Amino acid sequence: MLKVLGLNDEVLWRETVKSFARHDVYHLPEYTKAFRLHGDGEPQLIYYESGDTRAINVVMKRDIAGTGPFAGRLPESTYYDFATPYGYGGFLVEGDCSEAAMDRLNAAYTEYCLDSSVISEFVRFHPLLNNQDGLDPLYRIIPMGRTVTMDLSSPEVIRHNIRKSVRNRINKACRNNISVEMGWSPELLEQFYHLYTETMQRTNAQPYYFFSRAFFECVHDTLADNALIFYAVFEGQIIAMELVLYCNGKMHGHLQGSKGEYLYLCPIPLIVYIQALWGCENGYKELHLGGGVGASEDGVFESKKKFNENTTTRFYIGHRIFDQEKYDKLLSLRNELCQAELRPGFFPEYRA
Repeated sequence: MLKVLGLNDEVLWRETVKSFARHDVYHLPEYTKAFRLHGDGEPQLIYYESGDTRAINVVMKRDIAGTGPFAGRLPESTYYDFATPYGYGGFLVEGDCSEAAMDRLNAAYTEYCLDSSVISEFVRFHPLLNNQDGLDPLYRIIPMGRTVTMDLSSPEVIRHNIRKSVRNRINKACRNNISVEMGWSPELLEQFYHLYTETMQRTNAQPYYFFSRAFFECVHDTLADNALIFYAVFEGQIIAMELVLYCNGKMHGHLQGSKGEYLYLCPIPLIVYIQALWGCENGYKELHLGGGVGASEDGVFESKKKFNENTTTRFYIGHRIFDQEKYDKLLSLRNELCQAELRPGFFPEYRA
């Protein structure tokens, strides 16, 4: 049996997700709402059950007719693809995970996607769940790089795993009388919106990452049970903020903003450290900081790694083409309409 739930089925969606022992915030319907508003597609929960196997997959169903060069060239509501919502996801499977069981899941899922005119799927698997394991029948699975996860077993473990240079920055922030507070209110989200946008401008971020005020208002209204803002205060003003997600024993540094002129005071290391201590005190086991830009082990990754030299988490993506003939036609049309060269490794290629 394969069932598809949308946001109109929010209560059943949430109950279904929470029946899975390893679920995370990215599986919840409320997480997807802001990204729907951002234009990422229509959120769906795919639920599969057969024998001793149960599985869920959260996707954004995207109408390809609304994509770049295809606008006005393709009929709407005719060609679709799937993508993991911003963050992490992919199938979460419980029970019988044998090769035969995965083949049955693959057959049912492929049939559904073909019947629903879904051409392809792009997956960002969850580094803390390792849920790419065993899914080779469904996807071409590609290792991308390491991510950084803090072990929240105890305050002593947290501090021991942090490199000395970062501990020194934390101490510097404290000496500079920076305090870290936390909260969740419309006023804080408004301040976060401005500080985050300022940071995206300063770092020349891609247009996608400029989330609207309405996006953050939606986040405030939907994620009150699964999110907090940690913020650093210096001489009465907020100089850095981070939006943190939490669910079912796991925490994630989600979005971050800061005032560039105050970074020398080291507010970010102190914010991360206080987050970790809060998580430990409240029963959370892991704080996931993510990886480098584009999953590379770059300077961003190396900075994060200083919070846990012993990190072992890895990030994988998955590619799947359900209808090769239509995929090839879309790629050919894309090449006719768009002069830009394909980006190496980008999937699906017709969106490159």
